[in-house]
Amino acid sequence: MNAPNIRKSTPVLIVDEIEKSLPFWQERLGFERTVEVPDGDRVGFAILVNGSVEIMYQTAALLHKDSDAHTAIFHNDKTFLFIEVDDIASLATALDGFEIIMPRRETFYGSTEIGYREPGGHYVTFAQMKR
Repeated sequence: MNAPNIRKSTPVLIVDEIEKSLPFWQERLGFERTVEVPDGDRVGFAILVNGSVEIMYQTAALLHKDSDAHTAIFHNDKTFLFIEVDDIASLATALDGFEIIMPRRETFYGSTEIGYREPGGHYVTFAQMKR
């Protein structure tokens, strides 16, 4: 069997309000909003990009309008993201004031990590790998 050529993987984070999460990514971490889909007077869907990292957000309200199949299995689930950075100290400075759920630590696999809960409730671990 030939395996398919997989080119990219992008998480889709489901939240109640996308607007709450935008400062975390855009103002603090320099992500650019490349796509925005309105849902009434709110943002219903957005794509955020920084270099090769892409994150999509969709509101639960738009998910319910968009996909019966996903609506049937979605139970306000949360996602865990793992993102590698060059400088964990500057990352921590940039995110000062956001909720830390995992204090900075050294791991057995050679990274320094710190974990946050972004404003939409999802968990993001940032890691600086030892090289």
